[in-house]
Amino acid sequence: MQKLRNIAIIAHVDHGKTTLVDKMILQGNLFRDNEKSETLILDNNDLERERGITIISKNVSVTYKDCKINIIDTPGHSDFGGEVERVLNMVEGVLLLVDAFEGAMPQTRFVLQKALALGKRAIVVINKVDKQNCRPDYVNEEIFDLMFSLDASESQLDFTTIYGSAKNGWMSTDWKEPKTDICDLLEAIVRDIPPPIVDVDGTPQLLISSLEYSAYVGRVAIGKLTRGTLKINAPVTLCKRDGVTLVKSRIKELMLFDGLGKTKVDQVECGEICAVVGIDGFDIGDSIADFENPEPLTPIAIDEPTMSMLFTINDSPFYSRDGKFVTSRHLKDRLDRELEKNLALRVQPGETADSFIVFGRGVLHLSVLIETMRREGYELQVGQPRVIIKEIDGKKCEPIEELTIDLPEEYAGRAIELVTKRKGMMLSMDSTDGRNRLLFEIPSRGIIGLRSNILTATAGEAVMSHRLKGYEPFKGAFEIRTNGSLIAMETGITFAYSINKLQDRGKFFVSPTEEIYCGQVVGESNRAEDIVINLTKSKKLTNMRASGSDDKTSIAPPVVFSLEEALEYIQADEYVEVTPKCMRLRKIYLEEHERKRKS
Repeated sequence: MQKLRNIAIIAHVDHGKTTLVDKMILQGNLFRDNEKSETLILDNNDLERERGITIISKNVSVTYKDCKINIIDTPGHSDFGGEVERVLNMVEGVLLLVDAFEGAMPQTRFVLQKALALGKRAIVVINKVDKQNCRPDYVNEEIFDLMFSLDASESQLDFTTIYGSAKNGWMSTDWKEPKTDICDLLEAIVRDIPPPIVDVDGTPQLLISSLEYSAYVGRVAIGKLTRGTLKINAPVTLCKRDGVTLVKSRIKELMLFDGLGKTKVDQVECGEICAVVGIDGFDIGDSIADFENPEPLTPIAIDEPTMSMLFTINDSPFYSRDGKFVTSRHLKDRLDRELEKNLALRVQPGETADSFIVFGRGVLHLSVLIETMRREGYELQVGQPRVIIKEIDGKKCEPIEELTIDLPEEYAGRAIELVTKRKGMMLSMDSTDGRNRLLFEIPSRGIIGLRSNILTATAGEAVMSHRLKGYEPFKGAFEIRTNGSLIAMETGITFAYSINKLQDRGKFFVSPTEEIYCGQVVGESNRAEDIVINLTKSKKLTNMRASGSDDKTSIAPPVVFSLEEALEYIQADEYVEVTPKCMRLRKIYLEEHERKRKS
């Protein structure tokens, strides 16, 4: 039987996780010499490549010497943390990848704690040792202290540390002695990560820990076979996570991860991570067990959503100009399809037949769904993000986040002021090489819109990260956005003349010669209240010339929002209108008399 190792890579966003997997793939000779390999091989959808983040965990395998290594590349952002927690059930060890300057970040700590609690062995990989100001030895000590504080066992504290630069394609046991390949890391995986515990004689047991969706075969269950063997066409029992429901089923196809793809096999041996086709109606946490004597495994908990948004059809005056899918039926079908594969998502009907309340793990989690839909040709409108308030032991409770801000010392005071205004409480402040790391506890609703304010206050120097800590008693009301909106009075084309004359009213989101409609939010007011303005008014020409009448107009460039920024910016009475080509902010009620009646 071939030697086998199953590992997951856990790291914070942008610490070089996917780049390291690239080098492992190349070291495993998964490409022929005449094939051109790209970078970020596993980040295979456009959104992942553009944003530079991993959104969905992915499986790949490489063979080193005579050992097959199954690698799971996991997301680093806390909004996709549910993906990481589940895949830990499929592996015996983890690669903890940290930046040689930044060290362990909050999300890394969170996932590491889960891995240590499950008894997983860790190999620490300190990446980016080629960067200026890097401090690998200090970071190694910091990781030891962190593991000790997380109640790691003696064997877990006796971890191997590998240093290197994934970007430059080398790993070494000594960061001062660069190598030409990553063999030191692969040697450490084979030597230090235990092989899966094999029980070939027992009845089959497989915990479904992940899933894929195929347009041809539907949902594909992925998990590690912890006992017995699975054979093609064999009858099995699907044990639902409620511990009661048993569904008889039959395996149609079995696949093993082989390189970057999957290979169909007739039989899967104990210890392998495999994909199973043919099981209907399964969920994450269900078990595939013996047909006659089913013994389910302990189900995994899936994190509950913490945020909701209203999704509704686009009913603006520019409706159906860009999109192919514009009706409520299209919207419902697309959300139902997303539920098949997006586990942290929930959907409920809204107050009207053409609206839906979508629950997710955070603004980024939901904005990735919206961005994917707009690229597929959907038009929709999205309301203000709202955190989910629960009642626990008769008390009103809200989600609380642990927030870390890394920034230059001179901006620390301004950042503390911005966070405490939103009911944040500072827990600690560490200073290293002219930069401060601030740790806060803050309500999830305080995070909404905070990033853009912090970046503005710190001239773009701050690095922000947060993770969900849990639910605590409601912290009270606070003001998030104090400025009102500038609202278009008429539908038409904007004129530079009008924008120039109204620049003292606030900042604009539109540029000259842009088409707007009545009720569209075209800017941010300098005042607390909304102001209705007319940007479609042109300069009236006369046959007389006067001094000063032909001055050049000098217009400030418009504020351009990303999708997340727009979602965090809008107020309760506003929508973000999203189409394949445009993104606009608008009032829910376009006419001014309707807004006055509803207020």
